[in-house]
Amino acid sequence: MTQDQPRLAAVGAASATAAHTQLETALFEIKRVIVGQEGMLERVFVALLAGGHLLLEGVPGLAKTLTISTVAKVLGGSFHRVQFTPDLVPSDLVGTRVYRPDSGEFDTELGPVFCNFLLADEINRAPAKVQSALLEVMQEHQVTIGKTTYPVGDPFLVLATQNPIESEGTYPLPEAQVDRFMMKVLVDYPNFSEELMVVHRSLADQAAVQRALTLEQLHEYQRATRRIYVDRLVAEYAVALCMATRHPEQYGVSDIAPYIAYGASPRGSINLVHAARALALLRGRSYALPQDVQEVAKDVLRHRLVLTYQALAEEVTADSLLSAVLTTIQPPRIDLAHESAAS
Repeated sequence: MTQDQPRLAAVGAASATAAHTQLETALFEIKRVIVGQEGMLERVFVALLAGGHLLLEGVPGLAKTLTISTVAKVLGGSFHRVQFTPDLVPSDLVGTRVYRPDSGEFDTELGPVFCNFLLADEINRAPAKVQSALLEVMQEHQVTIGKTTYPVGDPFLVLATQNPIESEGTYPLPEAQVDRFMMKVLVDYPNFSEELMVVHRSLADQAAVQRALTLEQLHEYQRATRRIYVDRLVAEYAVALCMATRHPEQYGVSDIAPYIAYGASPRGSINLVHAARALALLRGRSYALPQDVQEVAKDVLRHRLVLTYQALAEEVTADSLLSAVLTTIQPPRIDLAHESAAS
C-alpha cells in the first residue's frame, strides 16, 4: 500500500457520505408526498444512479404515477406520462415527420420520450411494435427519425407499470424485451397506519415539494456510483446467483430445476453488480458488499427467469425459486477494513 492510498480512501468515504446525505434529503422530500413504499422509492434511486430502468407491477391506486412525477419535481427534471393503449403506434411515442403545406417542407415532431423521467403506464396494453420502440430508446438513449438521430434527456429513466390482475386486452412483454429492465419491483398494498395517513393527507392540500437535487448533482452521483469499489468476491457472488438459475444441480439447488426453463441472462449478473454499487452509495459507502447484491437480487432477477409449465401449474413463483437460491448460496465474508483501504 502506498502512502497516498489511505488519503484517497478517506476522500472516497467522505464523498460517499456527502452523496448519502444529499440523496437522503431528496428521499425525505419525496416522502412528504408518498406514504410508505420505502422499497419502491429506494429502487427508483438505485435505477437512477445505475442508469437503469424500472418495471413496477402492482394493482391500480398504489401511487406509481405520483411517485415518478414527484421524483421529477424533486430532481428538477422534465416528466412525461404516456398511457399505453392497443391503438398506440411507435410514432406516438418517439415522434414523426410532419409535412407543412405552407412551406412545402417536413418538420420533425418529437414524441414524449424526450424527457428525463418517462412514465409508461400499463405498458402491457400496447402492441409489441410500440413496446419494442420504447425498449430501443431505453437501450440506445436516442431516436432516429428520418435521417437524423436525436438524443433523449440525460439522465433518462423509464418507469413502466403493468397491472397483474387484468389480462384482457393486454400484450405481455416478451422475455427478451423485459430483460432490458434493470429491476422489476412488486408494489404491494400499504399497511393500516400507512393507508390511514394517506386518507388524512387526502383531506388537505397536497404538500408542495422543494427541489432537493439538480440534474448536474445527479450526474455527479452517477459518476460516483461508477467509482464504487467492487471486490472480486462480490462479483463472483453475483455471477454464482445467476449461474444457479441456469445450472441448479451444480449449486446445490437441484430441487428447483424442474421449474426453470431458462435462467437469468448475463445481463442479470451485470445489473446485480451495478445495482449493488448504487445501493452502496445510497447507504453512504464507497464499496459494495455481498449483502447489497443479496438485497437487490430478487428485484433484478425475478423477471429474468422463464418458468416451466410445471411451475405455472403448481403456482411456483420466481420469488420462491430465488429464495431457495439465496438461502443455499451464502454471501462471502469480506474484510471491511481491507475494503475501506482498497476503495
